[in-house]
Amino acid sequence: MGIPILHALRIGTYVLKQHVSGRKRYPLVLMLEPLFRCNLACAGCGKIDYPDEILNQRLSVEDCMKAIDECGAPVISIAGGEPLLHRDMPEIVRGFLARRKIVILCTNALLLAKKIDQYQPHPDFNWSIHLDGDKDMHDKSVCQDGVYEKAIEAIKLAKSKGFRVSINCTLFNTASPDQVARFFDEVKRLGLDGITVSPGYAYERAPDQEHFLNREKTRQLFRGILARGRGGKSWPLTQSALFLDFLAGNQTYRCTPWGNPTRTVFGWQRPCYLLGEGYAETFDALMKETDWDSYGVGNYEKCANCMVHSGFEATAVVDSIKRPLTALSVSLRGPRVTGPMAPDVPLDKQRCAEFVFSAEVDRRVSALRSHKTKPERVAAPE
Repeated sequence: MGIPILHALRIGTYVLKQHVSGRKRYPLVLMLEPLFRCNLACAGCGKIDYPDEILNQRLSVEDCMKAIDECGAPVISIAGGEPLLHRDMPEIVRGFLARRKIVILCTNALLLAKKIDQYQPHPDFNWSIHLDGDKDMHDKSVCQDGVYEKAIEAIKLAKSKGFRVSINCTLFNTASPDQVARFFDEVKRLGLDGITVSPGYAYERAPDQEHFLNREKTRQLFRGILARGRGGKSWPLTQSALFLDFLAGNQTYRCTPWGNPTRTVFGWQRPCYLLGEGYAETFDALMKETDWDSYGVGNYEKCANCMVHSGFEATAVVDSIKRPLTALSVSLRGPRVTGPMAPDVPLDKQRCAEFVFSAEVDRRVSALRSHKTKPERVAAPE
């Protein structure tokens, strides 16, 4: 596994404490999006499809520190947008590390060579390079030639400077098990510390809606990949054994959206990192006022095909605490890649999709433009 033992112990201890205290809903990873602007325009994302008024917004250092202090998660995954475009990112990372948090900084690596000396290696700091497969797969995914080579050079550079480095890999329906397995073999030889892999989610605003995996294809793809890597044990995969078992179709899970709460420039995103259907001003309001039962596979049409780690990894981690012998067994032998699959969550009672995000964006833009056009208040003469 690509998770340091000390990190696994810290996270496991945190989860166990929540269970002992009887806390029903708690965060595991803070998903932080301090900006939406990016220097790529990936067809499967759509995050930069905002007016400039929104793309120019940034969370301040104080906003970011308040977010982790509010939710208290042991891990922070900083995404975006492209986080290295944020001029205060080094200070933000230092602030999180000073709070003894495990920090994962996600980047497409185009700016890494220019920015890397602003950061220092730390046992709790990890670069996570976006790499959706080999050269053909990745450059097609990010809609730009040459990005794969730059990412590989950035990995080599960061490793040479003593950093922990992993990749985050999103797979679409064009991926083949052979191609993905060869890619994992290739990047493993670079000395990577971890590989995070997940099926893609059909973002509502993504330009390309044709290449996202449905649940059946996800299971078949991951069975094929894991079968070529000794159940995944050939590679430093950062996911829990039961999450990989879920991807292979051997576990029936519902998602845990509050496990990875998301703080963006809009606020605390409801209900999860992948789906934006409103925002809360505070973490407490997010947890108490969100109608969690309205979302998730079997509850909401937009969630029907989701098997993404940000929704289901927390479920698997909690299940590992509840069923440690099962988790240990799967960890030792690897996920089963043949035979019948576990029953899936039925979809017959899910509510229909509501398309509300565009209205939310319009409301935010109107508020920003209104604020910009208001005359400055001039102090009255004494």
